[in-house]
Amino acid sequence: MSAIRIHPPTTALTTSIKHLTCNPNNLNLFTTNSRNFKRSGFRRNLTPIAMSSNPLEVCAKSSITVPNRLGDCPFTQRVLLTLEEKHLPYNLKLIDLANKPEWFLSISPEGKVPIVKLDDKWIADSDVITQTVEEKFPEPPLLTPPEKASIGSKIFSTYIGFLKSKDPNDGKEEALLNELSAFNDYIKENGPFINGKDISGADLSLGPKLYHLEIVLGHYKKWSIPDSLPHLKTYMKTVFSLESFTKTMPLTEDVIEGWRPKVMG
Repeated sequence: MSAIRIHPPTTALTTSIKHLTCNPNNLNLFTTNSRNFKRSGFRRNLTPIAMSSNPLEVCAKSSITVPNRLGDCPFTQRVLLTLEEKHLPYNLKLIDLANKPEWFLSISPEGKVPIVKLDDKWIADSDVITQTVEEKFPEPPLLTPPEKASIGSKIFSTYIGFLKSKDPNDGKEEALLNELSAFNDYIKENGPFINGKDISGADLSLGPKLYHLEIVLGHYKKWSIPDSLPHLKTYMKTVFSLESFTKTMPLTEDVIEGWRPKVMG
């Protein structure tokens, strides 16, 4: 099991997210080492990889409910999942998005996370970050085949539509259920993961979003995924139980508070 070390603040990091802004003063570093992962029901054969000479540097949102904890950004978790699944060491700098330090704003003028330093260059946007990591560290492979990359891609936007909806008859709930049902059917025929037996980047992107969906809709809408979608439920349980996921997932309280502004308008 990898040890976590707290270091004094050092340099700065940048950020940029296309889809959802995870808004950054508290600053702590945590070092994560490579290790072998065992999954409930699944075991991966790990391939030796060319590790970076130094840990990668990652800026992430800090918890707004508990000091020195990782915050609730699903796009940051996607990046951390990628690094964990590739067994890459990284230093994690937690940013209080309500009180962004000057060093952080100097490298991320928009004040967004996540951002990762690769080859002395700060890279923003979870799509770009994960693609760059895949190209630089191809083993173990996490690339999703192009024909499967869009599976489940509309779930997050329909979730937000339903979450913000004030009219029960506007079709937003139905739209979400349609997307979830389509994904349920896909996993039934092609699972356990989007790319079959092997986890891929698509799962690492969708997993954190489904985690937020489950918590937030349960809290604010008293809504839960229906029992008529058992394959989706099994998929979520499988992804949420990955060691990489449990290590990088945010606190439930942070997820609830993080979405409060969108719910309250």
